Amino acid sequence: MKKYILTGLLSIAAFSFSATAQVKTSAQEVATPELAEKRELLKKEVIANYLGMKNSLVLSDEKKTAAYAKEFSNSLTLFKFKKLTLEEMNTATVARKSIKALADSITVAPSINEQRKLMEKLSTQFWANIEKYKPASTALYQQRCPMMGTTWVSDEKKIANPYYPKNMLTCGEVIAEK
Repeated sequence: MKKYILTGLLSIAAFSFSATAQVKTSAQEVATPELAEKRELLKKEVIANYLGMKNSLVLSDEKKTAAYAKEFSNSLTLFKFKKLTLEEMNTATVARKSIKALADSITVAPSINEQRKLMEKLSTQFWANIEKYKPASTALYQQRCPMMGTTWVSDEKKIANPYYPKNMLTCGEVIAEK
């Protein structure tokens, strides 16, 4: 009986070591120029789809917002994290799952106002993880409407408030830059 228990424990230890080694190996892979370029294109796609959602909300276009939310969710699914420790990978994966769930909720939201509420949550979480998705040559800005306390991400300093475009289109300020 002791022999079986010992064999089982050794098997579990060997599997754990193997899984950890695989994660470290994939996290430490050296990217070829082609892989680096593909990764940058995926980052650009993630950002473009987020900005499409944001800009569609500025225009109060519920259908375009839903379409961009679906594309944003799809681009997040395709995106692979690189050069992260196991702990960082787990944290990033959990955050992506939450952001993706919010994007999926935007696609089926019953109204533009509900889309805006979900986008506010999504934007906060997305900014907290923006370094993982930001293309190398892109400047991104976190903007905030001081009257309402809502935030969003933009690729330009000019304010276009996606939450209150009818009454407060230019209400906002840049509060961070990456």
